[in-house]
This record gives sequence, structure tokens and C-alpha cells, in this order.
Amino acid sequence: MPSPITPFVDEADSLQIDDLTVENRTDRVSLYGSVALTKDRAGLEHARALKAVLDAVIAALEDEENLPETVATKPPDQVPNPFG
Repeated sequence: MPSPITPFVDEADSLQIDDLTVENRTDRVSLYGSVALTKDRAGLEHARALKAVLDAVIAALEDEENLPETVATKPPDQVPNPFG
């Protein structure tokens, strides 16, 4: 099963696997929420979808020629509250 995202190429791709959200960024792929890998066909599909995402992330990282030890994450920009 191919990954529905191409890791690290844009800031727009996002997908949902059960209650797990996968967000694509240029410097990271974020996963948050939860996914139930139940012992049924739905659990198998969730597991395959998660594996496809992780396989794509691993392949992208392994293909990177100058992979740093760590990447600094930028704190979110703060904007004034338009209602306050």
C-alpha cells in the first residue's frame, strides 16, 4: 500500500487513520491522536495505512544525504488576538 503523503515535501498534506492524525511538514511528520489496531479487517487496514506512512518516512530519511543529528523546531508565530 503506497503512502498517501510524500514526507517532508510540503506543509499541506494531512491524513487520518482512525483517530490518529498525520501532518506533513518540510522538517517533520507529526503524528497525534490514537489508532486502535483491532483484531479484525478494520484493524488490518489501519495497520497497513500506518505502516505505509512510516515506511515512506523511513525511506525519505534514509535517502537524505546530509541528515543532521537533530533539527531545531521553530516555535509557532504569535499573532495579536483580533477579538481582544
